[in-house]
Amino acid sequence: MKISESRPSVYLDLESELDRAKLSEPELYLQEHTDILVIIDEIHRAPALFPVLRGIIDRSRRKGKSNGLYLLLGSAVLEMLHQSAETLAGRVSYFELNPFIIIETEDRSSKTWLET
Repeated sequence: MKISESRPSVYLDLESELDRAKLSEPELYLQEHTDILVIIDEIHRAPALFPVLRGIIDRSRRKGKSNGLYLLLGSAVLEMLHQSAETLAGRVSYFELNPFIIIETEDRSSKTWLET
């Protein structure tokens, strides 16, 4: 992930049991990482994180850190979008990304299904 190469960050994949275990006490873990970007992939697997994130974001704002704490990734489940909109109102921006097409991938050296 290019963004994680440009600044200090930690990546959590909530499909990973090990990463989910790191968030067994989410407020403690996330509070320890407010000095770097925390990338949380598959956020839809842990909707209970939204209120925790809101509290940490609000405390960080009071200390002068206004944005860039978290990058939340995952499937756009309508229920999750509704919950995050309520819980993180004024603290979140949404970006809808289209799927990649084959010419957008980095490795173009191998044959594609079009060439076979």
